[in-house]
Amino acid sequence: MSISKTYLPKETEEKWYSYWLKNDFFKSVPDEREPYTIVIPPPNVTGVLHMGHMLNNTIQDVLIRRARMKGKNACWVPGTDHASIATEAKVVAMLKERGISKKDLTRTEFLSYAWEWKEKYGGIILDQLKKLGASCDWDRTRFTMEDDLSDAVIDTFIHLHKKGLIYRGVRMVNWDPQGKTAVSDEEVIRKEVNQKLYYIRYHISGTESATDYLVVATTRPETIMADAAICINPNDERYLHLHGKKVFIPLIEREIPVILDEYVTMDFGTGCLKVTPAHDLNDYELGQKHNLPVIDILNDDGTLNENAQILVGEERFAARKKIAVLLETAGALDKVEDYKSQIGFSERTDAVIEPKLSMQWFCKMDEMAKPALDYVLDGEIKLIPEKFTNTYRHWMENVKDWCISRQLWWGQQIPAWYLPNGQFVIAKTREEAFEQVNAHKTYSELNLTAEDLRQDEDVLDTWFSSWLWPISVFDGFKNPNNADINYYYPTNDLVTAPEILFFWVARMVMAGHEFRGQVPFKNVYLTGIVRDKLGRKMSKSLGNSPDPLELIEKFSADGVRVGMLLCSPAGNDLMFDDSYCEQGRNFGNKIWNAFRLVKGWEVDDKLQNTNHTAIEWFDSRFNQALTEIEDNFAQYRLSEALMATYKLVWDDFCAWYLEMIKPVYLQPIDRETYERTVAFFENILKILHPFMPFITEELWHDELFGERSAMDCCIVAQLPVYGQINTRLLADVEMVKQIITQIRNIRNSKQISPKEKLALSVKANSTVAYHNYELIITKLGNLNSLDIVSDKVNNAASFMVSTDEFYVPLSETLDPVAECARLQKEKEYLNGFLKSVNSKLGNERFMSNAKPEIIEVELQKKADAEAKLKILEENLVALAC
Repeated sequence: MSISKTYLPKETEEKWYSYWLKNDFFKSVPDEREPYTIVIPPPNVTGVLHMGHMLNNTIQDVLIRRARMKGKNACWVPGTDHASIATEAKVVAMLKERGISKKDLTRTEFLSYAWEWKEKYGGIILDQLKKLGASCDWDRTRFTMEDDLSDAVIDTFIHLHKKGLIYRGVRMVNWDPQGKTAVSDEEVIRKEVNQKLYYIRYHISGTESATDYLVVATTRPETIMADAAICINPNDERYLHLHGKKVFIPLIEREIPVILDEYVTMDFGTGCLKVTPAHDLNDYELGQKHNLPVIDILNDDGTLNENAQILVGEERFAARKKIAVLLETAGALDKVEDYKSQIGFSERTDAVIEPKLSMQWFCKMDEMAKPALDYVLDGEIKLIPEKFTNTYRHWMENVKDWCISRQLWWGQQIPAWYLPNGQFVIAKTREEAFEQVNAHKTYSELNLTAEDLRQDEDVLDTWFSSWLWPISVFDGFKNPNNADINYYYPTNDLVTAPEILFFWVARMVMAGHEFRGQVPFKNVYLTGIVRDKLGRKMSKSLGNSPDPLELIEKFSADGVRVGMLLCSPAGNDLMFDDSYCEQGRNFGNKIWNAFRLVKGWEVDDKLQNTNHTAIEWFDSRFNQALTEIEDNFAQYRLSEALMATYKLVWDDFCAWYLEMIKPVYLQPIDRETYERTVAFFENILKILHPFMPFITEELWHDELFGERSAMDCCIVAQLPVYGQINTRLLADVEMVKQIITQIRNIRNSKQISPKEKLALSVKANSTVAYHNYELIITKLGNLNSLDIVSDKVNNAASFMVSTDEFYVPLSETLDPVAECARLQKEKEYLNGFLKSVNSKLGNERFMSNAKPEIIEVELQKKADAEAKLKILEENLVALAC
């Protein structure tokens, strides 16, 4: 079978992904093997693939493919999240385009449109993940609103309510006026914005003079109609005369008291604080302390209601501008200043958040947080990198009750059933609720029918379904002892973003403890944020986020996977640039060309193998690299694991080994070298496969490796196990590589043709047996001789490797001035190097804490540098420098 001159990724990707699917390579069922399980962080059904998804899912696929190749039963469960707020907004927008308003629909009618939207658009992101090569068990795809998973959510609510962990009450919440729903603290994005600071005059009650007023600074003049008091610090001498006084709210002339509280900072603003309990969390707590009335002047959509008395029906920001004019006209506006401050925006709709008192459902978190914290502190769950443990601990030790209700229709409807008198019962269905009513003596006297019960309109927070994800995807609520949950749970690794460490990860740990008495996963790999090369977070608004599918089209899926991982150390943000993907594509081309080179060789069975040293060296180098790769994976250093693989393939195999053993152009190669090289290449494909699944599978099936059966695929090939490592040979060949590099440098600096053969003389001060490497050095250095000498060689270009001296005789006369300058420069470098080594060895802290082998390395560096300096001094003296 011939191989094309260039790699054609598009054809390869489509061919092999279809092949893997057709032959069930991604499929997993419980068996006798050790399971390895990952559950996907379910992307929103509204989502399309972005760079964060690319990074997250590339990491997951690398881990799952490695596990599969280690003989484990690898199961990667995919799925999507119903994303209440985002999806409802999409459906409302779709209806608006059709001339339909949500308020004109019944709940049932609206939900039918929502399901229509979900069926049309909800699977887009999963299809896009397939382009990346994601090897999920697609037969296991779950959705947080499917019947079984929704049942699990409702059962969980009922269970926690019975335990007293869920309650209903009026609390201050983050209100999204556009989505018309409460949102959690984690769904609020803080942004610094330019605002105006309005200084407003409040006339003091009981005085006739127009000059008797106090001034309050606020960024929200539209809320003055909700003021319940003005607060001053009791120690503020400027306002001692106001103790016990009252003031009038301008424009509406409602009288409010001046209260005293040390909460007010005297040196901020005017030292006077307007207290608006209905529209600020801190004001609410202050109002509770001082028994102030709560006056809510805003409707759910952010317009002013009748309680405002003026500007009723106006949108809040329009009202702000108009009230500023009214205040100025009334002489109640002292001044206006530019002001910068941070305000909250809804993550889903980007609307400015309103603090709002609202009747909501809450889940108590204290009781569940403690064991979830212990799991991490005790090491049963490992956070990677460990630096996030302190963040996790802080959150869990300062946990607040979770507002779990949302004022939406898309989601799991809260199973609370209200009687006409406002009381409620908790039940899964109307029938079960009615049974409870009949069983309750007080309720039964009301002579109610089932139709008299009204279900709570609210749905549960989307996270109230996704915190059950590792259990519910295996039907662990529907059937707590089924084969899947018993085999796959707890899962192994979770890969997600640090910003949802509390949002989702901590809550899954709580749910795992509450419902299974176990952790849901053993390791949590926390990725960084994908940023552009200027360090800015990628976003649509900045226009700095590339389309992942366009990147795949341009650089190949393998190229993009490599590009993402090259710059993504765990937990640290990555500065992404297209050049990384280009590097990944070039790496693929390098592998392809190396394969074509080997495949193009002819074998002559009569030839003897003269490449024993090169073969033994690469065998040791491969085993050494394999230990590095395995160690990096064990510590979840995927970027470093890829880089170790990259260097092994590009540098050691392509740039050195193949050059060492390749025959002269159009000449054959011996059988043993050829077969060992093909075997090396096969192992290289195996370790590359998790990173670059498509090109490796394509090459795996080439006739070079012999005939393969339909199921003999790279995706399930067993990863190689490292063997013996000849450390002395590795060290010697590193010297050989330096020698060849120095010879090439001399050719470049002296403008000597690469085709012109040179001679090399060696004055060996070390124990390296150069005759063992003579074939390699003469071949790669293009030498006609390699001689061992006991004295320096005159009229020759010289260099040192370790403590050995090398001379390349030149036909031209050596320029002693230039040679002196070169030696002086090398001497300066060595003196600086030696100084840094001595500084480290003279550091008491380093010597006390460093491992003995580390200290031994530094001592060897010192000895080598001193030996080199001694030889340099001799050379300088010989040249009379």
